[in-house]
Amino acid sequence: MVEEQVDGIEHIESDRFRDALIRQSDLSGLEIRDCWFEERVKIVDCWGPEVYLAGDIGRIVVNDVDVTAYVRAELDRVEPNRVLAREARTADEIRAAWTAIEETWTATVSRVREMPEELHRRRVDDEWSFVETLRHLLYASDKWLGNPVLEEDAPYHPLGFGPGGEPDGVQGLTVDADPSLDEILEPRLARMDTMRAYVATVTDADLDRLCTRKPIGNDPEADYTVRRCLKVVLAEEAEHHRYAARDLAVLAAG
Repeated sequence: MVEEQVDGIEHIESDRFRDALIRQSDLSGLEIRDCWFEERVKIVDCWGPEVYLAGDIGRIVVNDVDVTAYVRAELDRVEPNRVLAREARTADEIRAAWTAIEETWTATVSRVREMPEELHRRRVDDEWSFVETLRHLLYASDKWLGNPVLEEDAPYHPLGFGPGGEPDGVQGLTVDADPSLDEILEPRLARMDTMRAYVATVTDADLDRLCTRKPIGNDPEADYTVRRCLKVVLAEEAEHHRYAARDLAVLAAG
């Protein structure tokens, strides 16, 4: 791991907190982003006005109450495409999920076009702006469709935006670019067209094929079937639409 400190308070790619115990400390303003844990994380006997928790977490217990099922059900209610993405297994189910996702994004993009242009790039609570979200989805589909499934010679568009806004080991990404909505929509819609064309003819047998290429940044020893890669694309689309809709509601409310 690599550790970096900025002004003594920011730690990037660090393992110094693994198995750490923080006791009787003032954690006001603490923010933890893009981190992972392979074992249970426990917060007990703490107090404060608000705790915000978000991520792909298997089980959530609040004050001894397991709220996992409630949280999942509420998220599925807000973003129904989550269910389609999660449960899609057959070629027909993947086609149906992608059709629903495209329709949802088409409506959302139309809504964003009616908003002032400066809001297209505005962040809410330091989350990605709408344009940045589209850049990440472009990257995600390049990574999980263009590279392992289609085996394109040059799968990555330079406007792609990796996890945390970083290149994620991919050469040629212009992370510092600042495209307009139309500029990012051109490659984004082209990649969506590619996805639509592929799933239109994919078969159940195709979904079982093992990809010879591995997605950069993931376990190189793992097996990646076409089904697994397409389901990642579906999940990314559904989850990031939920994030985008959440923040657009804040921007619309002024």
